[in-house]
Amino acid sequence: MNTNLEYNKGVLFVRLEGLINHKTSYKINNILVPKILDKGIKYLVFNLYDVDDIDEFGLDALLNCKCAIKANKGKICLCEIPDYIERKINKLKIYKVKNEISALNKVGEY
Repeated sequence: MNTNLEYNKGVLFVRLEGLINHKTSYKINNILVPKILDKGIKYLVFNLYDVDDIDEFGLDALLNCKCAIKANKGKICLCEIPDYIERKINKLKIYKVKNEISALNKVGEY
């Protein structure tokens, strides 16, 4: 899994690429979550366009980010979710939008 981070207009955009599974989800849990908490990041957008697949460990890692963002009294959003992983993502109860511009507008409403 590769990650591309961009902080823009108070929102951290995390673009994920590849497999998010038990071997790669540690990057989210051990690197991204502590950064969210340490830096007090309130708004997070995950772009899943280039994600090949996600397993339960990957879903748990996304939920850990959701908890970290909630601890900072912020909001999290998912965008550009491929059809083949959308059903797996639906059970997360994280707000979903079509693209990053929509996500930026959505988190800006809060």
